[in-house]
This record gives sequence, C-alpha cells and structure tokens, in this order.
Amino acid sequence: MNVAWLRVLAGALLVIGTGIANAADGPLVATDVKQVDRDYWFQGEYLGSARNACGRCEACGLQVVALGKSEFQAVLYRGGLPGGGWWTGMTKQDFKGQRDGEMLRLIGDDATQRIEISKSAATVQVVHQPPTPASEQVVSLGELIRVERRSQTLGVAPPCGAIVLFDGSNTDHWKSGRKTDDGLLMIGTETKVPFQDFHMHVEFQLPYMPNARGQGRANSGVYIQSRYEVQVLDSFGLKGENNEAAGLYKFKAPDANLCFPPLVWQTYDIEFQAARFDGAKQKLCPATVTVWHNGIVVQNRVELANKTGGGAAEGPMSLPTKLQDHGNPVRFRNIWLIDRSGSVQAQSLALQTK
Repeated sequence: MNVAWLRVLAGALLVIGTGIANAADGPLVATDVKQVDRDYWFQGEYLGSARNACGRCEACGLQVVALGKSEFQAVLYRGGLPGGGWWTGMTKQDFKGQRDGEMLRLIGDDATQRIEISKSAATVQVVHQPPTPASEQVVSLGELIRVERRSQTLGVAPPCGAIVLFDGSNTDHWKSGRKTDDGLLMIGTETKVPFQDFHMHVEFQLPYMPNARGQGRANSGVYIQSRYEVQVLDSFGLKGENNEAAGLYKFKAPDANLCFPPLVWQTYDIEFQAARFDGAKQKLCPATVTVWHNGIVVQNRVELANKTGGGAAEGPMSLPTKLQDHGNPVRFRNIWLIDRSGSVQAQSLALQTK
C-alpha cells in the first residue's frame, strides 16, 4: 500500500471525525466512533521514517495519546512501533502538546524536537536555535502516516475440540451474562463451569476515555480461576507496568507494552496451568501462565507465587474465570477455550459446541 493512498484514506477519516463536537458536559466515555470527540482522530499510531542524529534515515513509530480538552502526550520510537520494530530498551522520546483546530503541535523535552500532525500525517522536525529567536530554523526530518494495526490472532476461529464460550449468539456459558444490542459480551460475569488447565482466546475493546487517568481508564481484567488477574486497561502509549494492560496485576509487568489505542479490537491468548496441591492442601508447584497480547508473547511461562490483587485464595479446587467489572464499559467477543485437564464436564461442553 503506497503512502499517497494512505494519506487520502487518512484525510477522509479525519473529515468524518471533525464533524463531531468535543464533549463539554462531563468526562467522555465512548464505545463507538460515532460518540468520539475531535481529539480521537489525532490519537493513535503513526508509522514512517525520519532522519536520526547522525543524519541516517530510519524507521520510526509514534503513539499519540489524547488527554482531553485538546491536550496530548506522545512517544516517538526509533525503530518502529512497539512489537513491530521497537522493543523495550531501544531509543524513544517523549512529547507533549495541544491541538489547535486541525493541527496538533507536539514538543519534546528539550524543545528542539517537534512534531506537527495534520490530516493524519505527522511531520518530525528539529529546531536549530541561533542567537536570535527570530532566525530559528525548522528542519523536517521525515513523515509518519496514521495506521491502525491488527492483532495477529484477531478473529481466529476456535479449533476442533474447543469450547465456544461466547460467539455473540447467547450468554449460556456465563453467569449473569449480558449482551449489548450489537452482540458483545459485557463486564461483570464469570464462566458457569470452572476449568483447571486451559488455553483461552479473548477479544476485547477498550472504551475511549480521554479525560480518565491511570486505573480509571478502561479498566477490567481476565481473572483466571477467579484468582489471577491479567489486567485489562487503556495503557496505550504508557510504560507497561504490572498494573497495566497484559500485566499480571501488581506481580509482573508485561515484557513489552503491546496495547493498541481505544476502540481498536485487541486479543489475549492465555495458556494456564493451575497450581498443584497434595492431599493436605499443601502447594506442590505454582500456577504458571503465558500471555500473548495481540499475538506477541508478553508473559512467558510465569510462575505465580500467589493469587493477585483481590483474587480468591489459592486452593486445589478449580474456580470460574471472571471478566472483571471495574465500572468501565469494556466489551468482549470471540471467546473460546481448549481444556487441557480432560475433565468429563469440559469434554461434554466441547461436544455441544461442535
């Protein structure tokens, strides 16, 4: 796909977005692009190339985060976007700025690095500051185009023998399960059947909440066996802490922050093996978990020392897996599970969903 075509498409998207007024009556919580403000159309990921300090052209990625009231923060990644050329430890730069009409201007920490975004194209600039401000020179280093990445496992169909927990048709496998009008599973539910060892595929969408911060920004969680939380949070453009997206809540941060922007569908693929206990209920070996976020491993066979956060106490009995209700309208779809324990109940469910 060539850059010229991308610019035409991005410009069309911007025109659609700029017809929507900013929310002024309270914090914005959007679950659909029809509800967003103008800032949304600047937030997101940009990809292209720019010259570095040595004058060499290199791939660059940019993540722009809307903070409400036309305020933004951003991160420029030298090498590409996280998980797509840039990895933890490589060079990155922080920016802050404001939107002025249809132009967003971002300034780096040292004030000599600037980025201007208009019509879904971001121009990376460096400012040469001679003795008099009037004679400063702004030099373009390169251009990045707004993109929308897709998870490597988005829409993956359940394999033969899998238990389809949710496909949009009903909530039969979920206790007090609720659907939206457009067939998405809502928060605040748990599987009716507990599973011991399994592989689980979950697709989720974060609401757009530009005015919210930290744990108040699109918070939910996949609570494995009601004990161990794989955090769900809008941590797009953040560091990737242990209480952010794909973190094992307050236990271990993901190896990389692969969080996409809000309203973009994302995936978790979770391989879980439960802790083992002897007859006296003494733990013989810990639970282990591997998490793929948007198709990339971010937690690799991590041994869980204990339950996380507000999870239920560890024990030999299997418990349901929950989709946490933290008050934010996170949505789920295409949830299926492969049972690894060989339980009769799980085998029966697998036969029912063929």
